[in-house]
This record gives sequence, C-alpha cells and structure tokens, in this order.
Amino acid sequence: MAILTWHACKVPKNLIIKQVYGVIFTKDGRTLLKVEKKEYGKEYSLAGGTPETFDDGMEATLKRELIEEVNTTIGKPIMLGYQEVDEQNGKPSYAQVRMVAMIDTIGKLQPDPDTGETYERLLVHPDKAIQILNWGNIGKQIIEKAVKIANKRFKIKDFYDKNEIV
Repeated sequence: MAILTWHACKVPKNLIIKQVYGVIFTKDGRTLLKVEKKEYGKEYSLAGGTPETFDDGMEATLKRELIEEVNTTIGKPIMLGYQEVDEQNGKPSYAQVRMVAMIDTIGKLQPDPDTGETYERLLVHPDKAIQILNWGNIGKQIIEKAVKIANKRFKIKDFYDKNEIV
C-alpha cells in the first residue's frame, strides 16, 4: 500500500512530478470536479493529469489538461503543494502536484482527446468537495488551503452552496 505525505511547499528537484491537478474555483466560490462515468457509478476527481515533455512547466500541464478533460480555461495557477507518493516497491518516491486557480471560461462539453470520453463537470461548495472526493486528511488539507488562497488572492468571500452540473 502506498504511503502518501502532504507537503505544502515546492517540489524538491530530486522528485519526479507525475501528476498536476487543480482546485479550480468559480467566481461564486464553488469548486469544479470532474465526473467520470464508470460501470459501478460515478467517480469524482479534480481535473488535471500527467506532464508531457512539450509542456512548459506545471502551469502549462494544468492548463492543457483542464482544456482536454473539462474544456475549461483558467487564470494563472498558484502552487498549493504536493503529495509525495512512496509505493513501497523499491522505486523512488514521486510527486503529485496540487495547484489552485480561478476559472476564466467553461466551454461546451467535448471528448477528451486522449481517452475519447466526455466528462461531466460538477460545481460544488468546497466542503462538499472534501466529502465527495473522500481523500481523508490530505484531501481536506488541500481543499482548505485552496479556500484560504481563494479568499486572499481571488477575493472570494462567500462560497456558494449549490451543486450544479455544467
């Protein structure tokens, strides 16, 4: 079983970054979740994905993945931190980066060019995102830190409490 450790700082140069995901906010303070339909029901996650060699850094990865997966554009993302993953298999640990940003636009639903799947987008209050994602203490820390940044940097004072598929 993998060991996950949250670090609210930059990724050290010795760790490979395998994921870049974002806590993305609307102007009314809701968080965007990607909804993937599975055989057993729906699976919820933050949008984001794997860095590609042609990406110019983590910001570029996040922006590209948001367009590909949920056809959403964002402003400049801010680093939240990273989750260090030790799979306990003798291989080096790696990083899963988490960032926060404001939504600029949400476009029409379209298929992900990598998978061909079209994902729904759910807007929820950050507290509801914590519940839905069910990532335990680390997930709670990630969302709570994102809320603090959204409040301070994006001037979001009230977080609207209405679930909405967009």
